Amino acid sequence: MNAKSRIAAVGTVAATAVLVLSAPAFAHVSVSPEGEAAKGGYAVVNFKVPNEQDDAATNKVEVSFPSDHPLASVMTQPVPGWTAKVTKTKLDKPLEMHGEKIDEAVSKVTWTADGKGIQPGTFQKFPVSMGQLPENADELVFKAIQTYDNKDVVRWIEPQQKGQEEPEHPAPTLQLTAASDEHGAAGAKDDAKAGTEKTAAAEDSDSSDTTARVLGIVGIVVGAAGVAFGVLAGRRRTAG
Repeated sequence: MNAKSRIAAVGTVAATAVLVLSAPAFAHVSVSPEGEAAKGGYAVVNFKVPNEQDDAATNKVEVSFPSDHPLASVMTQPVPGWTAKVTKTKLDKPLEMHGEKIDEAVSKVTWTADGKGIQPGTFQKFPVSMGQLPENADELVFKAIQTYDNKDVVRWIEPQQKGQEEPEHPAPTLQLTAASDEHGAAGAKDDAKAGTEKTAAAEDSDSSDTTARVLGIVGIVVGAAGVAFGVLAGRRRTAG
């Protein structure tokens, strides 16, 4: 093997080693929406939990919900092999949803494995429907605790600081998008269309009424002319 080949081989091994060492950094608990998570709306999100160990299974996942932006409506989707428990907490300041005051919000959701749990080399998604999302925040931070059947516990609770590298155990963070006004725009378009159709219908109706009036007047005039012609013809016959 010449020098260039040896250098290339060493470089390949080094790159592979870097990838192997870096892999766990990407395998963390995360949260992402199905579609989008718009401010002020509702969303379905997935908490993705990978197994980072080679000889143990994840058998419990706890996700704490943000207390600074409490969510009153949280529903879990059944996951085969897992039991979900939703924990609620009293609010110091009640929320208002759909005209009603809500004095409690979800503080935590816990999933416990009924069977084998999340095996090595696999991951599991836990879908949750939540809302109403805050209008005055750009993101929601959820702290997660992952427990293995060998009693190891990993706490995904470190917030991501702007301008800094990702922490070793980052907390799952949901990015919120701007409130969508598509429905309002569509409604405005529908209203405009309906108004145009009503105007056209009104114009057609006015046109029809005007035509009917003109025809009625013409009919009266023609009838009167016929009567007058008959009278004149009678007089002529009498005079003759």
